[in-house]
Amino acid sequence: MKEPLKLSNLSPAPGSRKNRKRVGRGPGSGMGETSGRGHKGQKARSGGRSRVKAWSEGGQMPLQRRVPKRGFRNIFRIEYQPVNLDRLAACASGEITPETLAQMGIIKNTRRPVKILGTGKLEKVFTVKAAAFSKTAREKIEAAGGKTEVIKC
Repeated sequence: MKEPLKLSNLSPAPGSRKNRKRVGRGPGSGMGETSGRGHKGQKARSGGRSRVKAWSEGGQMPLQRRVPKRGFRNIFRIEYQPVNLDRLAACASGEITPETLAQMGIIKNTRRPVKILGTGKLEKVFTVKAAAFSKTAREKIEAAGGKTEVIKC
């Protein structure tokens, strides 16, 4: 008859738990002498494996110095939020500023400058205030009877 399951007779399934490997306990264990670390060198020492950095190449010229540098990043670059004229066509006629574009969800934030681009048609009269305009956008806005005004962000 099988004994009922209780806290006092719980045990792990056979073969599911293994004893830890005890190294450096004599030649009979198979893990004596060098304890599975090989012979000498940095990795054989205490703490040696954690001290070797992943990018360490042991005196060889490091990869980041072997590979040539390419290009450069202009720290003065102005990153505009582009808005096409066909997006402005959905607005009610009047004045369009970065704040109104943000309220409509056309741009994400008002701190980055907005540039109006010329894709699309414009039938309504707008006064558009933005940090920059493309040549075609400026021409199309003024052809529809509107005004363009450059503002500083």
